[in-house]
Amino acid sequence: MAELKHYDVILSPVITEKSTLGSEHSQYTFKVALGATKGDVKAAVEALFAGVKVKSVNTIVQKGKTKRWRGQPYMRSDQKKAIVTLSEGAIDLTAPELK
Repeated sequence: MAELKHYDVILSPVITEKSTLGSEHSQYTFKVALGATKGDVKAAVEALFAGVKVKSVNTIVQKGKTKRWRGQPYMRSDQKKAIVTLSEGAIDLTAPELK
């Protein structure tokens, strides 16, 4: 597989009530590329956000579900999310670099 660049690894932040509660404990959730590894995510977060040290990365693959639209079935795409725990520093998810 070709090497992924930092902006190809982290696609967007996940802004939900649950992920916002996690930010109080230095945990941030990102939508990442399906082929990204935990090491790729760690390197991308440390490179994109200055002054941040990653403690751990947990990944989740959410399988796409079958839905119907106008009576026709279709399949949603699979998504991969990463929950990044920081040992030091903080991330401002309202910053314009990931929007």
